[in-house]
Amino acid sequence: MKKTIIAITALVAALCAYAKPLKLDVPRSQLTGTPVPIKLDNLEPKTPNPEPDVPADVTNIAKGKKVTSSDDFPLIGELELVTDGDKEAAEGSYVEIQNGMQWVQIDLGKTSEIYAVAMWHYHSQERAYKDVLVQVSDDAEFKKDVKTIFNNDHDNSAKKGKGENKAYIETNLGKLVDTSKAPVKGRYVRLWSNGNTSNDMNHYIEVEVFGK
Repeated sequence: MKKTIIAITALVAALCAYAKPLKLDVPRSQLTGTPVPIKLDNLEPKTPNPEPDVPADVTNIAKGKKVTSSDDFPLIGELELVTDGDKEAAEGSYVEIQNGMQWVQIDLGKTSEIYAVAMWHYHSQERAYKDVLVQVSDDAEFKKDVKTIFNNDHDNSAKKGKGENKAYIETNLGKLVDTSKAPVKGRYVRLWSNGNTSNDMNHYIEVEVFGK
């Protein structure tokens, strides 16, 4: 009987550790201007983000962490904006880097277990970003042990492998990439894009990495 009670107690404790649904803190909608037609072959309809259950001690471990980029001199803003906690789409809240296939990278400071990544590109106008990839690695140069957790490059135009994810329309809700069922480990998170349906530039407002 005593062993049974101990076993049940341990089971309850284990279940409670996964009892926290991951709900994103999202900014207000700030749509402005005349909508530009979005024409992509692999565009998905607007859908709400999932709210996966994660361990209670999972937090946004990207907040305030160092950000680097393939573009050392952003055209607008500073790279620090990517992890400063500000998700608004107003002027001064986003970084714009040059056109073409470009990336921003977050150094988490140590190898971490990652349960989800959330990202906000420019969302004050409806648009979709092209060739969006999210990758995780312990290698700062991403030359080995690279794990791709999101890839909407449906035709392999970026030459990094054909993706199975859909392109999506940017909104204030952001995009949650859920890895909670099979958490990935790594120190660095790299996010790629290749312009958008409104112009050729790449923009980032905020990236959150949920892990421990």
